Amino acid sequence: MRTLFLQAPTFDGFDGGAGSRYQAKREIKSFWYPTWLAQPAALVPNSKLIDAPPHDIKLPEIVAQAKDFDLVVLHTSVPSFKSDVKTIEALKAANPKLIAGLIGAKVAVDAAGSMAQAPAVDFCARNEFDFTVKEVAEGVPMAEIKGLSYRNADGVVVHNEDREIMTDMDQLPFVTSVYKRDLEMEKYFIGYLKHPYISFYSGRGCKSRCTFCLWPQTVGGHTYRTRSVAHVIEEIKYCLKEFPQTKEFFFDDDTFTDNLPRAEEIARELGKLGVTWSCNAKANVPRKTLEVLKANGLRLLLVGYESGNQQILNNIKKGMRVEVAERFTQDCHELGIAIHGTFILGLPGETRETIQETIAFAKRINPHTIQVSLAAPYPGTFLYKQAVENGWLDKDNAELVDENGVQIAPLHYPHLSHTEIFNSVEAFYKKFYFRAPKIASIVSEMVRSPDMMKRRLREGVEFWHFLRERQGVSKKAA
Repeated sequence: MRTLFLQAPTFDGFDGGAGSRYQAKREIKSFWYPTWLAQPAALVPNSKLIDAPPHDIKLPEIVAQAKDFDLVVLHTSVPSFKSDVKTIEALKAANPKLIAGLIGAKVAVDAAGSMAQAPAVDFCARNEFDFTVKEVAEGVPMAEIKGLSYRNADGVVVHNEDREIMTDMDQLPFVTSVYKRDLEMEKYFIGYLKHPYISFYSGRGCKSRCTFCLWPQTVGGHTYRTRSVAHVIEEIKYCLKEFPQTKEFFFDDDTFTDNLPRAEEIARELGKLGVTWSCNAKANVPRKTLEVLKANGLRLLLVGYESGNQQILNNIKKGMRVEVAERFTQDCHELGIAIHGTFILGLPGETRETIQETIAFAKRINPHTIQVSLAAPYPGTFLYKQAVENGWLDKDNAELVDENGVQIAPLHYPHLSHTEIFNSVEAFYKKFYFRAPKIASIVSEMVRSPDMMKRRLREGVEFWHFLRERQGVSKKAA
């Protein structure tokens, strides 16, 4: 079929199309590549990928193309679901013969509920959906496609048996060939990565059992399934040829350092190519491995610290000791590896005191940059089940974001309100960044590079507007 893969227009600045668990407006506008859509698009010849948010493509422009396609596949999420369904309705109004399907964690864990809420949706591809979508596009009868939930001729939703999880990851074609065909790489930017950058996956799944983390519990699984080193390096070489302007490569694997020997092997091959790269990591990588990675082009690690309180880390099954994270961070500082540290406020066990403890921890270990999120109980996660069972989540605050895409505080506890948790994010940012040493380091960085000065000033303005918007959300909630 003539197939359109679509990341639909939604909240201005909303970045929900990638593997990130942070499906909300960000503190500064930033966009990840729509890798989850690009992967099945690479399996379907002559398909087209439209990533509307970063390219500022509005719905009328997409609807005008509806008659050019037989099949449309949208990546959806809990925050964007209602908007995505409206997009499908508009496309089908323009082309009644269009078959429409959804992929993503939202439909992976609740295909029946999702289709009940969206009569315009013809099918949902559950869990690991790449080859499920490929078979739909090839015209395989829906009754024969594993991993598919669909409406039969009588309008009844049928759930086929699950598709086996992939083990040979090298059977997946390069997603970057779709980037080249359909996307403008300069439209993708992340505050802590060099621009322009390219990101993709070298493997799926994560061994960790963090109760809040969406992807391993819904799509990727808890086994780290990897592409061969040769396959990964071949894609890097392809990118060096097709995207010579690339300043940095980012491996978006949930935890690239889950397999240390493989990480070191890939690093040594990257070192031969002379590329700059970054990846997600757990705060327990041994210094010897860090030395190998740094010597072969590693610039930055994205590290999920989450909390500075050991009991909270235990509550969320992080599998991490605070002292180990501190030693790891010190090793990175000494080796010259930058860190973008991510933290979450409002996790089970949070109190006013633990919030201050985490802020103090962040200031003490001093990552180069930070991201502070609110605990988000996505359906399909253990945290969601916990929150419902314990009464931490109520219907009025279960949407995860407000009508403008700003993340809200959906969880509350007898001793800690929604508003207190929500306001603690702003306090965290101010206490971390508005310190004399941190301000001095930022100014020094800007002085050394005129381009960095322009970028940081722009981000500063965006961050200011973001805080003002959050203050409006807080007043409305109060």
